[in-house]
Amino acid sequence: MIRKMDTQIAPYEAVGIIAAQSIGEPGTQMTMRTFHYAGVAEHVPTGLPRLIEIVDAKKEPKKAILDIYLKSDYKSEEKANDVAYDLESVPISDVALVSDDLEKRKIIIKFHEKNGKEIGITFKMLCETIEKLKDMVSIHTKDNKKIILSPQMKKNDELTLRSLRRLTNSVRSLLIKGVPGIKRAVVIKEGGEIFIRASGSNILGVITHPAINPKRIYANNIKQIYEVFGIEAARNAILKEIKQVLDIQKLYVDVRYIMLVADALCAEGIVKSIGRHGLSGQKIGVFGRAAFEETIKHLVNASVRATEDNLVGVTENIIVGQTVPMGTGKIKLIMNSEKKKK
Repeated sequence: MIRKMDTQIAPYEAVGIIAAQSIGEPGTQMTMRTFHYAGVAEHVPTGLPRLIEIVDAKKEPKKAILDIYLKSDYKSEEKANDVAYDLESVPISDVALVSDDLEKRKIIIKFHEKNGKEIGITFKMLCETIEKLKDMVSIHTKDNKKIILSPQMKKNDELTLRSLRRLTNSVRSLLIKGVPGIKRAVVIKEGGEIFIRASGSNILGVITHPAINPKRIYANNIKQIYEVFGIEAARNAILKEIKQVLDIQKLYVDVRYIMLVADALCAEGIVKSIGRHGLSGQKIGVFGRAAFEETIKHLVNASVRATEDNLVGVTENIIVGQTVPMGTGKIKLIMNSEKKKK
C-alpha cells in the first residue's frame, strides 16, 4: 500500500536534474528508426529526431500528421471517404502541364486526362478554377484539353519575364479542390472507430468542413496547436508527443518528469525551446548561461552591463566551488550547545 507521504518529493530536491536524468539516460538508447503511418506519410520521424523536433520547438515537424474525427452523421466508411476526398488538396500542377511562352507572353495549360481521372478531376473543373483568376489573366483558348492565358496589365505597366514566370507559378499552385496544406487523406479504422488521417497540417482550414468534429482534431504540429487552441493545449500536446516517442521505443519514463519538461517549455505563455535561444539561454545567472553555449558573448555582455550573479543555480555554484543550494546544501542546522537543565 502506497502512503501519501511516499509520493511526495523531499524539500529542496533538484527536480529538474532528476527529470533530465530520467529522460536523458533512456534517451541514449533511442534509435533513429522511423514510423509508418498507414499510407499517409512515409518515414515519420520517431525516436531522437522527433524528440529534438519537440524540445527545439520547431516551427513545423518534418512530417506533419493530422487526425480528423467526424460528426456522428458521417461515421460510415462511405461518407468518411467522401470527406477525405473533399479535404485532399489537388493543385493544377497535379493534373496539367503548366508552361509559359516567353516569346508570345502566354501561359499554356495542357490537361492530363489520365491523371485527372485517377483523382476525379475533369477538364470542366480545371476551367472553373482558372475562371477565379479572371482579374489577373485573360482566357484565349479553352478547347482540346488546352487553355491559353495572357496576363492582364494595367495602363503604363510593363510585362516583364520575371512577372510572367511568377504568374505561371501562381497558376501552377492554384488549388482545384481541397484544403491548402492537406496533401493526402485516408480513412482509418482503429479501436472500432473510423477517422481520417491526413498528411500536412491546416487545423483552421479543416474545421470549417461541416462533417468534422472541431473538438476532436489532433495535429503533431505543436506550434499550430498553440496558435489555434492556446498554450494549455500546446502543453498537453508536448506531453503526449514526448510520451508517445518514448513508448514506441519501449522506454518507460514516469509521466511526471515529462510533465515537468512540458510545463517548463510553456511556463511563460508561449512555446519555448530548450537551447541557447530558449530556456538555457535565459537562465538567471551569468555563469549558468555562459557554461552552456556562447560563453564569451555572455561574459562580455555581463561585464559591459555590470551584471550581478547571485549564484542561485547549480552550474554557477559548481563553477565557483560552493555547495549547491539544493537538497542538503539548502538546509542549515543550528546546534544548541547549552545543556538542558533538568
